[in-house]
Amino acid sequence: MGRYGDLNYQWWAKTGFLLSIALFAIGAGAELTAAAMHVTLPAWENALFVDMEIVGTLGALLSPLVFGVILPLTE
Repeated sequence: MGRYGDLNYQWWAKTGFLLSIALFAIGAGAELTAAAMHVTLPAWENALFVDMEIVGTLGALLSPLVFGVILPLTE
């Protein structure tokens, strides 16, 4: 058994990446839809969608790095 138990790093890396891309797509899609419909969003909704894009981007970059490279090397 490894240091971190029996983790399936490949599954965690792929799942984290796909969930992050989905989060980014939902945030960006909502903003683009509101802009295309000429709808003014409240400040909290605009902040929510921007935060979804930021967290999605960071997750897509860090999830494969952490679960695909760093954690397997520390075993």
